Amino acid sequence: MGCFSVYPAASTRVTGRSGLDQETRFLCEAGPAESPAPGGSVSEPPKALLLGSDRLGPVDLVLLPPALPCASPLSFMAMLNQKPRARLERRTTGSTNRWRFPREPFSRDLLALSQMCKVMSLDLDEAALKDPDRLRIRKIQRTFSESLRSIQSGDAVVTLQCLGFAWELNLPQLFQSETLTKLYVTALGGHTAGPGKTLERLLPALAPPSAGTVLGAQPPCDVPSPQKIRERAPVQKMTISLKINDPLITKVAFATALKNLYTSPVDMTLDDAPGVLASAHALQFSSLFQRCSAMMIDGLTSSNVNNFYLAGCKYKNGPLTAACQKWLEMNLVPEVGRQIHLQKVPKELLHKVLRSPRLFTFNEFHLLKTLLLWVYLQLNHRIQTLPTYETMLTFFNSFPKRCSVLDQDEGHGWTALFLCLRLHGVTKGEDLDMLQHINFFPEAWLFRVATNHYHAVENGGDMVHVRDFTSEAVRFGMLFDQEYTTYSEMIAVYGFFFEIKGIKNNATSYSFYMQRMRPTDVRFPSSVSERGLVSLRAERLVRYEIRAEALVDSQWQEFQTGPITQRFRFVRPSCRSQVLEVQTVGKPVYVSFSFIFPAS
Repeated sequence: MGCFSVYPAASTRVTGRSGLDQETRFLCEAGPAESPAPGGSVSEPPKALLLGSDRLGPVDLVLLPPALPCASPLSFMAMLNQKPRARLERRTTGSTNRWRFPREPFSRDLLALSQMCKVMSLDLDEAALKDPDRLRIRKIQRTFSESLRSIQSGDAVVTLQCLGFAWELNLPQLFQSETLTKLYVTALGGHTAGPGKTLERLLPALAPPSAGTVLGAQPPCDVPSPQKIRERAPVQKMTISLKINDPLITKVAFATALKNLYTSPVDMTLDDAPGVLASAHALQFSSLFQRCSAMMIDGLTSSNVNNFYLAGCKYKNGPLTAACQKWLEMNLVPEVGRQIHLQKVPKELLHKVLRSPRLFTFNEFHLLKTLLLWVYLQLNHRIQTLPTYETMLTFFNSFPKRCSVLDQDEGHGWTALFLCLRLHGVTKGEDLDMLQHINFFPEAWLFRVATNHYHAVENGGDMVHVRDFTSEAVRFGMLFDQEYTTYSEMIAVYGFFFEIKGIKNNATSYSFYMQRMRPTDVRFPSSVSERGLVSLRAERLVRYEIRAEALVDSQWQEFQTGPITQRFRFVRPSCRSQVLEVQTVGKPVYVSFSFIFPAS
């Protein structure tokens, strides 16, 4: 049977997770009671010194060498009076009271490191692993914020030289900016070491003495005591310098950003937002950066969407760039395509929008005209007004007939954009004539379009050339505005006639559907039914999807039926599609009808 002996040791204060001070340290020895071996020796396991709390707090075990089973009290006291070794200081981290060494930015304790980044609202990969100084700067900001509460707010202790001006700042406000904090800490180190070394040297001294310090831990000998730091740092006046080379950061925008350190929020116009966003990025002032981003997202229009997108890309603002792209997906054809601001849309952004399955257009030919207008504006970048449709066609017809526009050197860069179009969705005769006479597309493209139409007509309307519904379905759209109570439009594809319809039930409720129509229906335009194709098939297999989107509080609400395959006839209920019910307060509602005719 084993024995367990507990000996009281010297009184030492230890703070555990529970926050209660324990005044006891225990020496625990455990091992089986064995009879003396021949020769009078006894084999015992190593002893362990248990330091810490009897609760949920941190515990430290130190192995001791084997001792005799019956040690004298004098030898026992001599062992306790030995001078403890200086050990690295540990800090508690996160809600689970994990411990780690604060001087090691790449600690192997990744759980503790991730908890620390979570508490400080930092990304583990970006801040802790790629930029360890940022993690230390956040500690400096929190520590100084607690230590500088006694400073008079009117005492300017730091002068910032930037953009040809001298800005006087107070420390409590300065520490809201990571960039200024880093400059200030570097200045405190006397410019004798890098920012990382200075932060490592200052952090242990700035930490409160009860922040999870382990028994026996000694602060580095070259760092002043916390009390001296707190007495000396607030009153030390100095000058720091920040160099900025960014055309978006003007003196007015920078002054507005610094003003936000003192007053929140500060009034600023939408035109000032990009400059203030750039200043917040330079200062690493996260709360102002997010505020500017939200303001720019709320104020997206045709005149600023391009500049806001470029600013989002430059300063790596993901939410802003995504909001600009989404807004342009809905408004490229109905709004931007009718204004001179189309000229400023970057080619990269335009390519993303054209590839998006959520792109809204009234029909495929409207999207084609918008893209042709964008090319015209790139070639005539000095014009200030939109040309007429006839002027644009005359311009492209003026190119040499021996080579199409896309086959020329200048047109090669636009090929990827026009490959995103669904030219097989252009079915009207006059529109197909325009494609052939405009001298813009290569002969191979036009031949493929004509061949697809020929095979579809020969096969009773079956679109055998369409393989992917998401990227190749023919699109039609309606913009259901506030004054509408009912909106309908007639469409004809390969001799089949459909009506797309929207009904406003009440202030926030809408219904959208499509239904097959007879060619002899009086509501159908005579020009379409008399001079176009007419199919005599009583049944048409259709794969379709109805999608509606509306903007509410800077967030897009999406409603959709999902892809549905249905046989359409002339009598109810088989003549009508599934109804998409929409509940939204957003205006207007962007509704898209996408469909193909599978082989039947």
